Amino acid sequence: MGEAQLGRARAEEHRAAEIPAARAAAPYTAALVLSDGTVIRGQGFGAASAVVGEVCFNTGMAGYQETLSDPSYAGQIITFTFPHIGNVGANLEDVESKSPAVRGMVVREAVTDPSNFRSEFTLDVWMRTHGIPGIAGVDTRRLTRHVRAGGAPTGALAHDPNGKLDIDALKKMAREWPGLEGMDLAKDVSTRESYEWNTARWKLGAGYKQADAAKFRVVAVDYGAKTNILCCLASAGCAVTVVPATATADDILRHSPDGVFLSNGPGDPAATGTYALKPIRAVLDKGIPLFGICLGHQLLGLAVGGKTGKMHQGHRGANHPVKDVTTGKVEITSHNHGFCVDPDTLPIGISATHLSLFDGTLEGLKIDNALAFSVQYHPEASPGPQDSHYLFDRFVQMMERR
Repeated sequence: MGEAQLGRARAEEHRAAEIPAARAAAPYTAALVLSDGTVIRGQGFGAASAVVGEVCFNTGMAGYQETLSDPSYAGQIITFTFPHIGNVGANLEDVESKSPAVRGMVVREAVTDPSNFRSEFTLDVWMRTHGIPGIAGVDTRRLTRHVRAGGAPTGALAHDPNGKLDIDALKKMAREWPGLEGMDLAKDVSTRESYEWNTARWKLGAGYKQADAAKFRVVAVDYGAKTNILCCLASAGCAVTVVPATATADDILRHSPDGVFLSNGPGDPAATGTYALKPIRAVLDKGIPLFGICLGHQLLGLAVGGKTGKMHQGHRGANHPVKDVTTGKVEITSHNHGFCVDPDTLPIGISATHLSLFDGTLEGLKIDNALAFSVQYHPEASPGPQDSHYLFDRFVQMMERR
């Protein structure tokens, strides 16, 4: 098919008024309605409710509970491209936050009874506990192509066990939601008060244990921090003090940190930057080692004078190849971001350290004359499984050199 024909085919698909369920099943108890008028019907599970958010897709084949509990998914409805979601159940250990902020979930196959020795309850029960609705029986490959062609759309998802679905009301919800661009969500998922963290990484047969004696004091600014990031810092020898996203420079520096960590988080980094950039610049001025992940990477880019922008569809999954341009090595990484730093806007003295081998997106940077670096992807998520754990060691080495 020629390029022009391919473009017309994608446009025709994007204009589709209705995407049918993956297989006929009645009665329908859930619907997902996109802002362009697309209607998708299926079988509901999880919480019986109606939600609205940005519809994105995740290509990971495992770790759905970690994904659903990742605070960076605040304001989003996740479409899983892998068809078998829920088959290993859920538990109280594989969570990245106590109160998941994801809006909803879309899957192809119905969630089955779990088969896994670590399962404590079904995914359906876990979702109902946390107020997350889901829709199954959807042709998720077609929906993914739809998102790829037109960009991540706004969608309204409703689950009603009685099948009473007001499609017109869902269309209105989807049309009127403002979208993530310009939206600060870090405040919504951040801790309200500072606290100490000393739990190390999970180990099979042992679970979570207290970390060994720490060598360094690290202040972690919580824009929506994943639990496992804090565990990785503790396992690397850091006594971690977690502070709210809105922490001032004085709030951070009064702890006399050996290093400062900028966490992941949801929403538009430019919106969060209205209050986050000043304390970041203050930390840089003090010469304190600084490490950022995901939203923390974007905020560091903004703090040094760069710009960020919304991506067409974003990067979400556990199978993204990233090249470390400083070593030539390629890492298999986990991603979850819909915004990115524009490398062409970075000033002299800021170097790119990592690049996406999918589309060339900037995946890491460092300040040449300072002890500060960041990556866009998630080294704690272990898709490699340990390809990127060296980044926590690099942060510790910076603190040792200071």
